[in-house]
Amino acid sequence: MLSHDQIWTAIDRLAERHGFSASGLARRAGLDATSFNRSKRIGPDGRKRWPSTESVSKVLAATGASLDDFLRLIEARGGPARTMIPLIGMTQAGAGRLFTDEGMPTGGPGWEEIEFPDLGEDRAFALEVQGDSMAPLYRDGDVLIVSPSASVRKGDRVVVRLSAGEVLAKELKRKTARTIELASLNPEHADRVINVSDIAWIGRVMWVRQ
Repeated sequence: MLSHDQIWTAIDRLAERHGFSASGLARRAGLDATSFNRSKRIGPDGRKRWPSTESVSKVLAATGASLDDFLRLIEARGGPARTMIPLIGMTQAGAGRLFTDEGMPTGGPGWEEIEFPDLGEDRAFALEVQGDSMAPLYRDGDVLIVSPSASVRKGDRVVVRLSAGEVLAKELKRKTARTIELASLNPEHADRVINVSDIAWIGRVMWVRQ
């Protein structure tokens, strides 16, 4: 499973490779200059702070590095094992028969797969973005690594499949015992409030391959 230290070490190595300090890399990516400071990696309460998938995506775009390049930096000094995970499109995700009750694709002959680091107890699959409903954050052809077993909290990017078959990719704004409130990633699409009873599964976006 990817650790907190491995992710931050990979960011430091990426900065070094391109001749930046951690703060210089953040500025190059259009982020606050203090985003990657070592003092920001552990909160005042001692809890570990992780870089967001959005900030990692911006860093990769700013340096021209691919997700595979970033993962190789993680593995440069003994990183996690890799495994094959199923790859499906957004259209396929709307077909309930392709998923278990836990939100994992059932797999089978002809399914595509991609290689990705083993997430340990968190199971994952890859979801290819189709269309512009998630633009400008995610574009047509981007691949989201989604884990339906990972815990979700306010501010996480999530993929939600409703029992009726609709698939949404949004940001979790609020969650109660009865409803979840989702913020749209595309300003042209409305936010949604959904009854928990109408949700087939919800998965957290762990990585984005652009």
